[in-house]
Amino acid sequence: MNDKRADAWISWSALAEPADGLACALVATLGPEEALAWLRSAVACPRGAAGALMERVGAGLESSTLARLVEAAPRWASRLDRAEAHPHRDHAARIGARILTPEDDEFPGALRDLGPATPHALYVRGDADVAAMLADGIAVVGSRACTSYGSHVAAELSAAAVDRGRAIVSGGAYGIDVVAHRAALAAGGATLAVMAGGVDRWYPAGNAPLLERVCASGAVVSEVPPGWAPHRSRFLTRNRLIATAAATVVVEAAHRSGALSTARHAAQLSRPVAAVPGPVTSAASGGCHRLIRDGVAVIATRYAEVDELCAPLEAAREEGLEGEATGGFGSPGERAAFDAVGVRGATTDEVRIAAGLSPVEARRALARLQAQGQVASVDGRWTRVRKGRRTS
Repeated sequence: MNDKRADAWISWSALAEPADGLACALVATLGPEEALAWLRSAVACPRGAAGALMERVGAGLESSTLARLVEAAPRWASRLDRAEAHPHRDHAARIGARILTPEDDEFPGALRDLGPATPHALYVRGDADVAAMLADGIAVVGSRACTSYGSHVAAELSAAAVDRGRAIVSGGAYGIDVVAHRAALAAGGATLAVMAGGVDRWYPAGNAPLLERVCASGAVVSEVPPGWAPHRSRFLTRNRLIATAAATVVVEAAHRSGALSTARHAAQLSRPVAAVPGPVTSAASGGCHRLIRDGVAVIATRYAEVDELCAPLEAAREEGLEGEATGGFGSPGERAAFDAVGVRGATTDEVRIAAGLSPVEARRALARLQAQGQVASVDGRWTRVRKGRRTS
């Protein structure tokens, strides 16, 4: 990838808010450089913006989408004066951060699973391999106002995950997040903190010493450039990045907790989700109970149950789960899910119905098949990617 194209990716990370669907659609359609050129032409000649876009993409763009892109151009254009890549590169270099764009080899493959919502750039402080940390890591999230029970469980789960060679992924906030990070560090493991603001603005400020330690043994990342503030909306959009970890565990969460959005993002990505049950009288566990009730999460009472959710198929074989009845798959549910995907592909709901599985069973089976390389998720549909195994 040439420097000009990389600079265009960086510019879009400053022009558009995280997960801006229209900006993602524009960049996906034209590419970062062409999209940037179109935006500048739209500023110079607003009336000709629609025609210029049609010339670039032909008739394949729906008229409603075209109109919305033209309407959105002014909001991106208002940031053009601070979207030049070089100042962001210089700022990142001053604080010892590196910048990864979606076309870099080091860019985490897990983030590409976000499809159109993939970040335009990732700003990283710390030398750890972020791609590996997300691919094998466990996201531990929960309430800022956690109880002593929640703190104890989060610390136990995080330390156990580190003992099994997994990284801990969380958001660096007070409460469950900070407990998870600290437990990982205390256990001698690596941890990844995903920020809502720039990686030079530790938030909350009271966690600055901890986040410095995270940088030393793991990494702190953000999809917005250094210097950007952690606005409220950015906390919600950054949750989708945390959700790309191998599995998500919600330790404590109230009914309106931001941790619930992380869990739902993970479920949409077909990542395993677990929730720790608490007392039915505790408001701090109300969100966890709702996730379990709605079939978004399975109950987790100890780390072994979490590890089982994201263990590859080889581990299932070692535990003796494979037998004649499974036809070479890790479980009957995996075989049924694979069959339900079929040669034409299917959505998660279609797989669930065709295979006769519960929502949790379907997501778990598909996640294990994906880990084994048997299926892949493309634009919201599952497709087979390997045909060497007999299915009859």
